[in-house]
Amino acid sequence: MNPNRIWAMVLRYFINIRHNLDRLSDMFYWPAMDLFIWGITGLYLANLTTNASNYLFVILSGLVFWIVIWRAQYEITTNLLLELWDRNIVNLFTTPLTIAEWITSFMIFGTLKMLISLSFSATLAFIFYHYNILSFGLYLPLFVLSLLITGWAGGFIVAAFLIRYGQKLQTLAWAGVALIAPFSAVYYPLSVLPHWAQNVALFIPSTYIFESIRSLLFTGHVSYDKLLISFGLNILYFAFSIWFFIRMFNRSRKLGLGRLI
Repeated sequence: MNPNRIWAMVLRYFINIRHNLDRLSDMFYWPAMDLFIWGITGLYLANLTTNASNYLFVILSGLVFWIVIWRAQYEITTNLLLELWDRNIVNLFTTPLTIAEWITSFMIFGTLKMLISLSFSATLAFIFYHYNILSFGLYLPLFVLSLLITGWAGGFIVAAFLIRYGQKLQTLAWAGVALIAPFSAVYYPLSVLPHWAQNVALFIPSTYIFESIRSLLFTGHVSYDKLLISFGLNILYFAFSIWFFIRMFNRSRKLGLGRLI
């Protein structure tokens, strides 16, 4: 792969941010609103119980760490849609750009925007609620990495349908990863889900991470088995998502990429 072409694509998406206020708002405005609204709600509910700070931090952890999954998936799918909306998909592949370089640029750009949004949200949470994300210590990069891979896997699966069927499925760009949110136990323990939903949740990598976050908050300990299962599932899903995206791209290219615009 050519790093210059990868960087050129990353730079293209960053330049687009300067000309689109909606791309800036999804980096800062919506995460801030979620923190203000749900943080205050969590503070109110926590004050009704004992051990209030832990319950508040559970909600804040869900809000902050969900940004990792959401941003990773969102940047892959919306930047693909950007190429479709701009009728640029054919132009891209009249250049030497390869599918592997395109995929890599999506991942790099999404990771950079995720780190910006995560840092911004964590800073607001510290200022307003004294929530320190660094208190997770060495577990923090493990949590973030696992959730990032989950987001990538979801993003490329959704992107595969978009590159095959075009803009008629564009709503998946925003709704795709939300399908796993109820099973990920972001704000509540896995045990409160119905039995059938718990069985589904066992196959969702992010479930083990959010369970580990709560365990660390309440007991100070994390089960390494859960981390291993999370990374194991992520490797399987991520490998499948890349294969599926490339397969759908090749099939779409045989049908003609021009039909997508």
